[in-house]
Amino acid sequence: MDWVFALAIFTISYIFIISEKINRALVACLGGVFMLFAGVLDLNAAFLEHIDWHTIVLLLSMMILVSITSQSGFFEFIAVFLAQRIKGRPIPLLIMISTLTAIGSAFLNNVTTVLLIVPIVFTLTKMLQISAIPYLMAAILASNIGGTATLIGDPPNLMIGQAVEHLTFNAFLINLAPIVIVIFVIIMIGICFLYRNQLLVSVDNRKKLMTIHPKSYLQHKSLLFKSVTVLTLTTVGFTIQPLLNVELTSVAMAGALLLMLLTYDDKRTEEVFQTVEWVTIFFFVGLFMLVGGLKEVGIIDEIAKSIIYYTEGDLPKTAMLILWASGILSGFVDNIPFVAAMIPVILEFQDYGMTNLDPLWWALALGACLGGNATLIGASSNVIVAGLAIKEKQPFTYMDFLKIGAPTAIVSFVISSIYLYFRYLIFF
Repeated sequence: MDWVFALAIFTISYIFIISEKINRALVACLGGVFMLFAGVLDLNAAFLEHIDWHTIVLLLSMMILVSITSQSGFFEFIAVFLAQRIKGRPIPLLIMISTLTAIGSAFLNNVTTVLLIVPIVFTLTKMLQISAIPYLMAAILASNIGGTATLIGDPPNLMIGQAVEHLTFNAFLINLAPIVIVIFVIIMIGICFLYRNQLLVSVDNRKKLMTIHPKSYLQHKSLLFKSVTVLTLTTVGFTIQPLLNVELTSVAMAGALLLMLLTYDDKRTEEVFQTVEWVTIFFFVGLFMLVGGLKEVGIIDEIAKSIIYYTEGDLPKTAMLILWASGILSGFVDNIPFVAAMIPVILEFQDYGMTNLDPLWWALALGACLGGNATLIGASSNVIVAGLAIKEKQPFTYMDFLKIGAPTAIVSFVISSIYLYFRYLIFF
């Protein structure tokens, strides 16, 4: 009966999250608590196994870093400087922001990237007096697409790389980056076409932008030097993290605490914590508990096993099913537990005489990462951007995102299917 309770609680919670009639953090946390009272989850298991505290602390640390840095005027300076290079034209601006986000997500954590990019988006759109929504949508899609390209770009890739020794950083780059570039270009063309009527800036606003001196925003020189230095060191730490043999979360936490210490006279600790998006933090806690309930009763494991049973060991059929199933499921539940369940299942295929498992790994990586674009709760970066948009009074709903994200995910899966077939499966 536990699986019935788990599925019912998850489904009801999900319906309320979609409806957005009640705060999504409250709904997710209530759903998690109901999992505890129904006996689906044990409190210790929820806190020690299912809530991903690495993600929570990484998110909290980056919020602190970005909050303090934003007080220095650094983001406004970067925003004006870049916008002036393209003379405030809205479509080139969207392409520039999307490209920066995609590249950043390939070599940094998606969460880190959107937390750095989104403040720039709000600054620019306010100056040009245009809606931030097209740029926020493009940033979300670009972060999930770009994160697919490398071993460190998205947690599912990192999990696969840790489980399969020969799938190195270069292996991910060679096998996934080409198709990621194709998908990125096609999706961005579609976004520009879709929002073409909103991507309009008056001549007067463009002229006003060109008269602004970017350096005029850099008023707090001491705070600027400290925050940019620590933010840069933290970013470098992310990049060379494999050499440091330290977790990404530890690097982010060290950066946040160091910056809070160095800027204590400029920004009191209490003030810093008031700027944290606590609604987003608690939404993640509740969501991890909800998905943990599904995992605890074996629903996610059964889905993974059913995929393998259905394909009867046929490599092309298995690869396609893994791609589409992982993609669709990753749009509705966190992709980390699904990938964790799928890795041992795929490894078992060797016992059935299937020697070349690489197409299956690439199918799993593409599906799990690109599936994050399907819904608003499909990826951490989606939720974070939505939370920041609410704070800036430019919100978009679950359904608003679904209208853009779901078609994007489907197009990405179709392109990935063609790529997988002609590069890896055509001779099977």
